[in-house]
Amino acid sequence: MAESIQQLILHSLDLHGEISDTRNLTLPTSTAPATDAESQITILGALNSLLSREMIHYESRETISHVLTPEGAQIALHGSHEARVWAALPTREADTPLPPADLKKIIGDESAKVGQGRAFKNGWIAKHGNGLVKAVSSIEDATQKELREVDTTGTLSSGEKNLADLRKRKLIVQKSELFAPDRKGQWFSVQKGPNFSTSTAKPETDLTVDMLTTGAWKTAHFKKYNFEAEGIYPNGGALHPLLKVREEMRNIFLEMGFSEMPTSSFVESGFWCFDALFVPQQHPARELQDTFYLSDPAKSLSPPRDYYERVSRVHVDGGYGSVGYRAPWSHAESHKLLLRTHTTASSTNMLYRLAARCRGEALKDGEVHDVGGTSGRVVRKDGLKDDGFRPAKLFSIDRVFRNESMDATHLAEFHQVEGVVADRGLTLADLIGFMRVFFKKMGIENLRFKPAYNPYTEPSLEIFAFHPMLNKWVEVGNSGMFRPEMLEPMGFPKDVHVHGWGIGLERPTMIRYGINNIRALVGHKVPIESVEKSPAVHF
Repeated sequence: MAESIQQLILHSLDLHGEISDTRNLTLPTSTAPATDAESQITILGALNSLLSREMIHYESRETISHVLTPEGAQIALHGSHEARVWAALPTREADTPLPPADLKKIIGDESAKVGQGRAFKNGWIAKHGNGLVKAVSSIEDATQKELREVDTTGTLSSGEKNLADLRKRKLIVQKSELFAPDRKGQWFSVQKGPNFSTSTAKPETDLTVDMLTTGAWKTAHFKKYNFEAEGIYPNGGALHPLLKVREEMRNIFLEMGFSEMPTSSFVESGFWCFDALFVPQQHPARELQDTFYLSDPAKSLSPPRDYYERVSRVHVDGGYGSVGYRAPWSHAESHKLLLRTHTTASSTNMLYRLAARCRGEALKDGEVHDVGGTSGRVVRKDGLKDDGFRPAKLFSIDRVFRNESMDATHLAEFHQVEGVVADRGLTLADLIGFMRVFFKKMGIENLRFKPAYNPYTEPSLEIFAFHPMLNKWVEVGNSGMFRPEMLEPMGFPKDVHVHGWGIGLERPTMIRYGINNIRALVGHKVPIESVEKSPAVHF
């Protein structure tokens, strides 16, 4: 079949010099011209085979038709909404204007709603008293006329502008005629190629041993080798935009003298995730609608006993300058296992270990608590006893989990970038200054700080950055100074202050890559091509 169609095309070219329209060909298995889409697809296969041998050249032609939507068909039959509004109204001379409510009863809500506006715009109707009247004695329903023309011919003689208006009003839809079997569709014009011949013998593609032995290669016709053909693109791995931004953030922390904290524990106890941070056991964040709790195992191991007692005591009775929460303490609540809602749970555990020397505990073998270091802005006076405290700058970038409703800027699982600075005499101004420097290194300079409430920091600040794609301020982080009720039970001296902040990884990435929906960045709908083609990020 394919060879016979190729032969048909070659003989037609040999006879006429060119084929201006392949719809005029009659296929070997048919008695009628090949005007339907299926026949043209069959002809296309033969054309491509001949083109590969440079026997022909062809050009694809395709006309576009339009069909009426159900609403368009209704208007073509009964008239446009505006014409029906005009027809239902009395003349101005009748002095009996028709109220809009009665108009809806006559022609229907939809026609009255759509038609009034267009009829006023065309100058066909006018207000008179409490109702509507005709403003002209006669009209020409151009919309109905155009739709009837489209229904008959598939297009408009008046041109694309009127077609675009009908498409905008959803009265017609564009339809490729390749898929419209009742009208002519895709077709081709064909010309002779440089290797034109009426013979369909295929050229040789390989030089074989038999050709060399018999000498047949001397008279054989070989297919031209395409030296410009591109090879198969090798597949390779690609870093996700989140990983690129994560690495840049990590480099920023490291160049600022921070040390990375171990944060491999996705499952934490209620004690380390909430209690040790001075979050009350009755806080809404600990409820099921906000936190994912484990059912098996459901209970954690106990934390250090003396530290656990100090934390529970400051919650119930207060201490360290605080009156506490004056609420009952639940051991079961403290021992629940959950998916951590913030990496501050790991930070708290790290701070507790950092304070071991302050508590007078001996360090374990291989354990080093001098991490990061700071500027040493407050110097201990000579002669004062060493209380064991060493300044520290720590950071982590890892996943956290919250039972949140997903939208354009929220996910139930996301990454948190957390930093902790511990030193003597730190102030809120130091924290704001650091955040400005940090975000500036990321290329985000348009920041705002808003006072906020956190159970474990006082004062507290929310950090907002302006998102140019969303054209609004987006919260990118939370920060503050850890409360004495959190730090002093660990054993830190009173003059030691700790800055803590957490910022999202996803939202800065969205700002950096101009993404306005987080589900286009993370999730099963993200195309692999977008990951492969995402540019490198450098703040």
